[in-house]
Amino acid sequence: MPELPDIKVYVDALRERIDGHTLEGMRIANPFIVRSVLPRPTEIAGLPVVDVGHQAKRIVIGLERDIRILIHLMIAGRLHWKAPGTPLKGRNQLAALDFDTGTLVLTEAGTKRRAAIHLVQGKEATAQFDRGGLDPLAISEAAFRARLASENHTLKRALTDQRLLAGIGNAYSDEILFAARLSPFKQTQSLNDGDWQRLYRATHDTLLHWIDRLRRESGAGFPGKVTAFHEGMAVHGRYGHPCAVCGSPVQRIVYAENESNYCARCQTGGRLLADRALSRLLKANWPKSLEDLEG
Repeated sequence: MPELPDIKVYVDALRERIDGHTLEGMRIANPFIVRSVLPRPTEIAGLPVVDVGHQAKRIVIGLERDIRILIHLMIAGRLHWKAPGTPLKGRNQLAALDFDTGTLVLTEAGTKRRAAIHLVQGKEATAQFDRGGLDPLAISEAAFRARLASENHTLKRALTDQRLLAGIGNAYSDEILFAARLSPFKQTQSLNDGDWQRLYRATHDTLLHWIDRLRRESGAGFPGKVTAFHEGMAVHGRYGHPCAVCGSPVQRIVYAENESNYCARCQTGGRLLADRALSRLLKANWPKSLEDLEG
């Protein structure tokens, strides 16, 4: 799922291409992609773009008349910039926004249709999609600590809870926790002052690092390598590979459609975190430490 760094790079590219230009129309190949139609798609044709931004993981294209197009890419949705009037081909191409400068195509891989476009008018209609998460790059350490400690959850869950912080998901939470040298299962209300300082700094530095890196990789082009697994990540998507710091194999816990990647030596003192399904299967044979695993 595109997260805050990826979303910001998308927004940068869209601002450059459509801000101040005219939306000539909207084409819909799959009717389920548009989840709210007040105003209707036909009513937004001919309106100038007045702003491009984001609301957590949603890309927001603001038009005149206080109309906004909200795009949530979910897990497999992606955006592509094409020549003006490019036809929609293939079942993965779900919708197109035609501007006088080019065409923005929304695609979604796979068969599950989770990506969504909402057409809304007015601040109140837009606000209903705000889950309340704070921008992790725009808050102080005190505000960061107060928000995450307001509920007692694992750090992995707290960082990815869009009611607490906006824009962080599965991939970057792994990278943040590795940089902070903290276990993904450590409880928020058990952190000491040093833990909070490292977590706040790791969140800030990790997000800024990847925003800068993705901007440099995209250059003047439109982002084309938006993925959950970026080359150069420390632990996310690197299960079984050696940790760049200590050389121990990166570990993984899989649950539902998510996973948590971590280095046992750097983050949990060598202790292996229990994968619920596998540890239940292996029971007493489940390795408790890196030494047990190697043995």
